[in-house]
This record gives sequence, structure tokens and C-alpha cells, in this order.
Amino acid sequence: MAICGTFQKLRPLNLLAHLSSSYDTTHLKVSSNSVSWSIYLEQGKITYASHSADPFDRLDCHLRRLGYKIPALKSELEQLRLLFEADSKNHSVQNPDYQAICWLFDQQYLNNFQIAALIEELVKEVIESFLLIKEGTYEFNEKLQALPDFCSLELQPILKHCQKQLQAWQALGPQIWSPYQRPYFINRSKSEQQLLPEVQQRLSAILKGFSFRHLAILLNQDELQLAQSLHPYIVSGTILLDEPQLPFDKLPQTYNKLPEPASPDSAGAVLITKPKQTDNNVNRISNTTQLPKNSNRNPESISPTPQREQLKGGLIPPGISVPIKINASEKAGTPLRGKIPTSPGTKNTYKIVCVDDSPTILKEISYFLDDESFSVFTINDSVKALMQIVRLKPDLILLDVNMPGIDGYELCRLLRNHSFFKKTPIIMVTGNTGIIDRVKAKFVGSSGYLTKPFTQSDLLKMVFRHLS
Repeated sequence: MAICGTFQKLRPLNLLAHLSSSYDTTHLKVSSNSVSWSIYLEQGKITYASHSADPFDRLDCHLRRLGYKIPALKSELEQLRLLFEADSKNHSVQNPDYQAICWLFDQQYLNNFQIAALIEELVKEVIESFLLIKEGTYEFNEKLQALPDFCSLELQPILKHCQKQLQAWQALGPQIWSPYQRPYFINRSKSEQQLLPEVQQRLSAILKGFSFRHLAILLNQDELQLAQSLHPYIVSGTILLDEPQLPFDKLPQTYNKLPEPASPDSAGAVLITKPKQTDNNVNRISNTTQLPKNSNRNPESISPTPQREQLKGGLIPPGISVPIKINASEKAGTPLRGKIPTSPGTKNTYKIVCVDDSPTILKEISYFLDDESFSVFTINDSVKALMQIVRLKPDLILLDVNMPGIDGYELCRLLRNHSFFKKTPIIMVTGNTGIIDRVKAKFVGSSGYLTKPFTQSDLLKMVFRHLS
């Protein structure tokens, strides 16, 4: 039987300490600001922890970090998404992220030691945000499913680590108040900025609107050290911060006292704020997106972030896995010591083909991928698409599923039968979210599945994932 209650002022630290010292075996569920935290304890020790703000994204990030040590793991991440991600979004299955971990173990992609290390990192991230909760509701439940326990974590070392991390994040306030804030580089004139061209180039290359947390995964760096390294540039106003995207904007803030929106503080830093995102947000592609005919899109209508031309500078060249080291002790205006490695085989521009019978969707995707790192080719006739794709030989293909003539599944199957496209990333783009559609996409050889509606950041993350 569940025990429920409401709190106005929660002391998460005391609550966890009590459960640990009393050697309880329970499932603690706490809800606050539309996010719920689940912490599982077995005889006072933590066996798993998760929260509802996109748990599969959190798992995906940690698996990608682990993939730098286990390269074979990266090839299985898309299959994992196809099997379990839909369950994490529609809540049809309890603990789909933990079931995905069990699947990795059952399929022998990870051993018991690796699984235990993965769970420990996930628990630390969840407990870190849990300690910031101020008010909400709680429940104590019995464990409903007999899932295996891979580890039993002592509470005190976890708390010590999380408190140390939170103190470091809080020291970056008021400019930085969430690991999910998104840094953008502002390409000012040299007289204003006083940055060396090398610094400008590197900042422009890495800051494309990803959050600190996701950017750290792409660069294979520690996210806190990355934020500390960029903090001087944020204070100087060279880097601007956009708010976290949904659902990460619902998580507690690491720094409570926020500066006034778009107002410089004493050090000259500026925080960009924007209204809460809704289903009608024009920065999100949907099945019913409508644009005025012959309209000249204002870049600022897509996002209140810096103007489009200011964000030019190229994405991190795909294929580069060597981390970019930024020394936190360096002051803004001095060269970054880390090097962005290049090689004769590294491409400067990647060719992407988008096939969709909707001109509106094609226009939006082209707009989202308007970057000097990409050459985007759009095709609105699926019957003629095969020959055009063979002629273009793209590095990545985006296929709409529902098209007249030849649908995306059939076109994907035909492309996979062509010797040149055996390993080319093919991403299915659709509003269908059912598991049958995902399995069908996997069956015909799809590399990934992008569900409408999606944001520019979602699209770029998918591109990064398959071109790196």
C-alpha cells in the first residue's frame, strides 16, 4: 500500500538519510513542478534512481560517454531507442530506462561491472537534481516489478559527490543556473570583443545551441569543467545563454536568484530569456506546420537567440572524437589551449538529402540545417527520389514515412539494396510514434527515427549522432 503526503518545504537530504539509516526497502516517488523523481532503495542502499524529464535522453547521454571506451556500444544505441524510447515518452511501461539497461546486460553488450558503473553515474545525476527540490508531493511504494539489482550504492558517498557538484554549479551563478542552459557565441566586431581569431573560431565551432550537458557529451568532456571554462566568456558577454528546452526547464535550478531578463549584470553578462515553449512554438516542426507563401522568414521568429548570421562558423567537424580541452584558468580574450584536430580526410561540408512531399517541411528542415557545414538538397517526389539520391550520393538521408507513390519505408529498403548506401545514415522522419512503426523502420534498415514535432536542436543532435 502506498503512503502519500504533501510538503511545502522538503529536506531531501534528511529524507534520504532517514531511509538509509532505517534500512528501508522502498520506492520513494517525489513530484515537483510536473517532474517526478523515483529512488529505489534495498535495505537502505540505492539500487536505482530516475526522474521523468526525458529519462531516455539521460540514459543515452551516459551510454554515449561510455561508448568512447566501448566503441561497439555506439552501434547499438539506435536499436535501443527503437525498442524502449517510445515507452519512456508514453509511460506505457514502468522504468523503460532500467529495462533498457537490463536488455544491454542480457544481450551481453555490457557486463555486470560496466552496468553497475553506468547505474552509479545515472544515480548521481538524478540525486543531484533531487537535492534541489523545495516543495511537492511524495509517495512510498513497494517495488512493483521484480527487476534485477545490479548494484547497491551507499548513500553517503553519493551525497558527498552530489553536494560537491552542486556547490561548484552554484559558484557559477547567477549567469549559469542549469546544466541545460544553452550557450551561443556572439560574433561581435573585433574592437568590441577583443578576442583572438583563433578563440573566435573555436567558440563559434562548438557553441551551436546545445546545452552544457549535451555539449559535454559531444566533446567527451566533463560538463562542469566545460561550464567553468566557458564562464569567463559568459561574464564578458561573448557567450549568451538561452533557457533550457522542454522538459528540462522544469528541473530545479542550481542557482535560485536569477538576474533580470536580458539585463547586464555588474560584470556585463546577459541572460537571454523567452516565453515557455508551447505546441505552437514556431521553433518546432509538426505535421501541420503552416508558413505564409513567399514569406521572408525573420530569423528571430525561430528563436530569440542571436541572429542567424551571427551563429555561422560551422559545426564541430563530424568524425573528430578527440576532446577539445579548454583551460578554466584562461581569461576571456586569451587563446584557448585546446586544439580542434583536423586531418586531410576531414570534410568541411556534409551533403544531406531530405525527401518529403510537403514543401513546408522541406523548407523548415533546410532552415534548421542552414549552416556552412551542410549542403542540403530537398526532394518532394518520392518516385524520382531514388535516382536523384544515387546521383547526389549524400552523407545522410532524411526520409518522410508517409508519401504517395513510394513511402519512406520502401524507399529506405531500395536504398539499402544499393551497394553505395549500405552504411549511409538513413533517418525516418514521421509523426507516428508506435512501436510497430519503429520496428518496421529498423526492419528496412533505418539508422534512426526522428518523431514530429521536433526542434532544431533535436534535428542537429540526430545529425551529430550519425555523422560522428
